[in-house]
Amino acid sequence: MDYKKITETPSNHNDLELMNTETILQKMNEEDKKVAYAVEQTIPQVTKLVDALAERFKNGGRLFYIGAGTSGRLGILDASEIPPTFGMPHERVVGLIAGGDTAIRKAVENAEDATQQAWLDLKEHDINSTDVVVGIAASGSTPYVIGGLEDAKKNGILTAAITNNPGAPIARIADIPIEINVGPEFLTGSTRMKSGTSQKLVLNMISTALMIKIGRVKGNKMVNMQLSNDKLVDRGTRYIMEGLDIGYTEAAELLKIHGSVKLAIEAGKQ
Repeated sequence: MDYKKITETPSNHNDLELMNTETILQKMNEEDKKVAYAVEQTIPQVTKLVDALAERFKNGGRLFYIGAGTSGRLGILDASEIPPTFGMPHERVVGLIAGGDTAIRKAVENAEDATQQAWLDLKEHDINSTDVVVGIAASGSTPYVIGGLEDAKKNGILTAAITNNPGAPIARIADIPIEINVGPEFLTGSTRMKSGTSQKLVLNMISTALMIKIGRVKGNKMVNMQLSNDKLVDRGTRYIMEGLDIGYTEAAELLKIHGSVKLAIEAGKQ
């Protein structure tokens, strides 16, 4: 089955090198404005994924992101924010990139072409049928991601895909395809731009909605965040002040005693 590689189609803008700086930036911004609207169209599929994840997480399941290049780095970025923001163990949301940790900073030659490697990487984490694998690839045809999704499905694991080419291979493989059609890039083929931005927005939606669904948020506050620096301790203290209608000093003392915003508020209400 063929599909249109929208991510490789020519930019709507030409002669970029002849533009002055302000025009370049204005035209880039014009393209960026299209991203949120494209993401909006994927909400039904993202909803399916979040609900499926929430069900599995309550039974000890985990979320794995697999990707190469920019897509892989975005998955790792999202996963790395879960422990400090929501106080979850780092092994509950895991980002894997073709080429391993070295590829986070430097491109690893031919790493994305290793069809079997993603499954080997997943097996190192003892992946099982309670988990979910989300493959991320703007092109939708990255062998590392294709292989990982295929092997996950063979082993009874729920799969999802995030791609910017509707009908791409990973979308056809995945149980839940999330296809974000942002159109051509400002710089032809540079998927770190609109495609990458759209992936970041969807990843924000997936992980944040999931954490809300499993009880890691109270009201609109990050009550389970790690208190790893003075800024976060101050933020947590103010959350407690608001939650209990008390002064700063009393809130700070409660936080010091209980070690988390959630526990401090629960104790203060008793």
